[in-house]
Amino acid sequence: MSLLQKYRSLAPRTRVLIGIGIMGYSGLGILLSDKAAEQFGLVPTEKDKEELNSVIPKIIVVDRD
Repeated sequence: MSLLQKYRSLAPRTRVLIGIGIMGYSGLGILLSDKAAEQFGLVPTEKDKEELNSVIPKIIVVDRD
């Protein structure tokens, strides 16, 4: 029996609770990741930001006549 079949055989309420739990865990990870990066010293400096901007391709719009 595959994992998808096992998931589908669960009661609808259980599937909703699993989905809410996964979304809550993901949301908490997004909120806490910035704080963790600051504690580990992984915050980008202005020099890092400038180097990144120099590598990003620029889009130039050309008007057609």
